[in-house]
Amino acid sequence: MTNAENGGDQNQPLHGLKILDISTMIAGPVASTLLADFGAEVIKVELPGVGDSLRQLPPHKEGAPLWWKVTNRNKKGITLDLRKEEGKEIFRRLIPKFDVLTENFRPGTLDKYGFSREILKELNPDLIILRITGYGQTGPMASRPGFARIAEAYSGFTALCGTPDRPPMHIGYPIADGVTGMFGAIGILIACFRQKTRKDAHGEEIDLSLVDSMLRMLEFSVIEYDQLGVVRERSGNRSQYAGPSNVYLTKDQRWFSMSASAQPVFARLTHTIGRPDLLENPNFATNPARVKNAGALDDIIKPWIADRNIDDIMEIFERDGISGGPVNDAADVFHSKHLRERNSFIEIEDSELGPVTMQNVIPIMTEAPGKVHSTGPTLGQDTDDILSTMLELTDAEIADLRSKNVI
Repeated sequence: MTNAENGGDQNQPLHGLKILDISTMIAGPVASTLLADFGAEVIKVELPGVGDSLRQLPPHKEGAPLWWKVTNRNKKGITLDLRKEEGKEIFRRLIPKFDVLTENFRPGTLDKYGFSREILKELNPDLIILRITGYGQTGPMASRPGFARIAEAYSGFTALCGTPDRPPMHIGYPIADGVTGMFGAIGILIACFRQKTRKDAHGEEIDLSLVDSMLRMLEFSVIEYDQLGVVRERSGNRSQYAGPSNVYLTKDQRWFSMSASAQPVFARLTHTIGRPDLLENPNFATNPARVKNAGALDDIIKPWIADRNIDDIMEIFERDGISGGPVNDAADVFHSKHLRERNSFIEIEDSELGPVTMQNVIPIMTEAPGKVHSTGPTLGQDTDDILSTMLELTDAEIADLRSKNVI
C-alpha cells in the first residue's frame, strides 16, 4: 500500500477534464471525486473562514476532519465568497476555464447570485452543469431543503429497512448521498461523451435529485405496485425474493450472512447440512416456496450454523460451493487478507495527519487505472496558486481580496 507516484497524470483517462466544484457536503463532492480519481482536475470552492459543512461532521482526529479527507481527495482547494461582488467577478472569470460546474444549492440560488442558466451559458457555451438537490429543479417540493435520510425516507427506501414489528430504520451511512454522487459522475460522463461525438452538442444541464437517485435504485418497487398492487414491507435481514437468505449467529458469536437462492446452490446446501429431503418437500423445493416458508426454513438452518464457528462454516461453504460470509465491521475489513491482496486500500500522506489509509480507486482499470495522489485539501490551500496561474492575479490583488474576506 503505497501512494501512487504523481507522475503520469496525463495518461489517466480523464486527464484534461476540468471541474469547478462549488457543491457542499457529500453527494456533489462525491461525484467530482469519482472523476478526480481518474485524472480530472477538480477545484473545490469553499466559503472563506467557514469552509464546507462536511468539515464539521465527525469523525475528527486532533481537529482534522477524517470524512473530508476521503470525500474530497485528489482536489485542489480554494476559498471564494460568491455573495460579494469581487467574488462574483472572479467566478465569472473562472467559468470559461472549466468544462464542468457542480453545485447543490436550492433551485434558483445561483440565479440570485447573478448566475442564471443563460448567463452561465453566455460565459461558457460548452459548460456542463451538474445540479444536485433534494427533490429536483421542478415540482411542488423543489424548493425544500433535502438531506440524504429525508430523501431515503421519501423515496420508499427506508420503509423497506428494519423489522416488521419496529419502526423503519435508517442505516449508518447517508446512502442517498453516495448513490446520487455516482449518478452525478455518470451524468457528467454522458454529457462529455455527447459533446465528443456530436458536433452540434454544446453545454448540458443535469437535474439530479437525491430522491430520484434512491427511487431508481429500488428497481422493482414501482412496477410491483403498478402491476400487482403490492406494497412491500420490512422483513429484517430476511430476503423477500430469495430463500434462504438471512443473517445467522455462529457458535463463536459472529454474524454470518448467507444467500442460497439459486436452485443448484440450495441443492448443495441441503446436502451440506444433512437435509437432502428438503428438495422433495413442496414447502422448500422451489425458490418461491422457500420465500413463502422462510421462517420454517430458518428454523432448520439456524441450529446448524449455531453449532459451528465462523471459520469452520466458511471452510465448509467454500468446499461445497455455497455462498456466504461474515458480517464484517470496520476492523475486520481493514485487516481483511482478501482486500489487502487486492490493494483495496491505499496509504497516502496527509499534511495534517501524516500517513493515512483509505479506500483505493474503483473500478480497477487495466490499461488506464485511476489513482489517489492527495487527501482532501485544507481550507483554501491552493487559492493563491489558482488565482495567480488561472487568472493571473498579482500578489497585491490576492492580498486585497483576502483582506476583504472575498477569499
